Amino acid sequence: MTVEVNPEAVAALSTATQDRQAYLTHLLAQRPNPKGLEDMRQSALSIVQERGLPSNRDEDWRFTDLSGLYKTAFTAPTAASLSLEEIAPLILAEAPVRLVFVNGWFAPDLSAIDHLPTGLSISTLADAGNLPELGQQPGLSEVFTALNTASFADVAVLRIAKNQVIEAPIHLLYLTTGDTPIITSPRGLVVAEANSAATLIEEYAAVKAASYFTNAVTEVNLGQNAQLHHHRIQRDAKTAFHIGTTSVSQDRDSRYALTSLSLGGQMSRHNPVVVPTAEQTDTTLNGLTLAVDQQVADTHSDLSFTGPHCTAQQLHKCIVDNRARAVFNGRVFVPKLAQQTNASQLSRNLLLSAKARVDTKPQLEIIADDVKCAHGATVSQLDDEEVFYLQSRGLDRNSACDLLVEGFAAEIIDQLPIAEQRQTLLNAVLSQIR
Repeated sequence: MTVEVNPEAVAALSTATQDRQAYLTHLLAQRPNPKGLEDMRQSALSIVQERGLPSNRDEDWRFTDLSGLYKTAFTAPTAASLSLEEIAPLILAEAPVRLVFVNGWFAPDLSAIDHLPTGLSISTLADAGNLPELGQQPGLSEVFTALNTASFADVAVLRIAKNQVIEAPIHLLYLTTGDTPIITSPRGLVVAEANSAATLIEEYAAVKAASYFTNAVTEVNLGQNAQLHHHRIQRDAKTAFHIGTTSVSQDRDSRYALTSLSLGGQMSRHNPVVVPTAEQTDTTLNGLTLAVDQQVADTHSDLSFTGPHCTAQQLHKCIVDNRARAVFNGRVFVPKLAQQTNASQLSRNLLLSAKARVDTKPQLEIIADDVKCAHGATVSQLDDEEVFYLQSRGLDRNSACDLLVEGFAAEIIDQLPIAEQRQTLLNAVLSQIR
């Protein structure tokens, strides 16, 4: 059998690889180099240099076009100042504890940490000292995650003490500002000790920003019987690129619930990686992705059990309009040790345009033989009969469509803890599809 090789294709691939390598060299030259954590940074840097940046020839990236990212010459972030008036629309009155980072650096003047509740401690890279949990969570060898480890300028560290319950939500706000394209590497670490509980709202947004690249990583370490309700909201500017990893480890009897919303960015990607490291954990992963115009929004989740008697539920929804594209790949791995696991996964997708596209791949890998697992996916458009019914009750067509989209999105958005923020985000969804 003779296989013909196209010399032009080989040359094009070689050129593209060289271009990505040159771009990686450029990105690494832009990274800040704060003191501390040298061993961890050097190890991450080696991973980045060994693996290089991905392309759509890599299986995990084959549906996501990164060419726009690679064509933009981002520069190093610079310290910038914002006023409380400028960020007022983003302040949550019902979240009395607020940490704000601007262009990757902690902004104490914009934060509210003077009166912390009992059991909550907060630190940054400047005063965190020894951080044994940092860089120890699963999934940190992915190339963009390793790039963050090699590059982050500051870190938000939240520690909930043993047996403590923090009643009010904690607001972690990452902002980007500036009139030149910059790359920022937000980094967070949440440690919930045994028998503790808290609610975290992690949010990404822009204030007067040009095109930028946010490469974010948040690590979560849950002790025995700890509980965390984690809400991740990405509403970056439409000119932005956003790649983020949420890496979680769960000890015995812990409960973790993630609600993720992806609304912004011309290209965005979120990688939730969850590993229950002991038995009897409970995990809930819920997500909503909105992609309009020519946005590309990608979610790749990975849930890997290691012990028996665990439960997990995942629901991911996508709303796609115009020429946009959404991607969902959800992997659930149940090894032989994870007997009597109960896991379900559902991908639901709503296409509002004939040219909108969604690629969905719910994925179960089961080796254990005593489990209860299920997965599924649906792709649909607005039901004409439902639209007609609402019109027969006095609504015009646009209002009828809005109401149906609102009902589809509200199942996820209603899980956010603050009513005012729920309404703001629901209005943002409706305004974008109009």
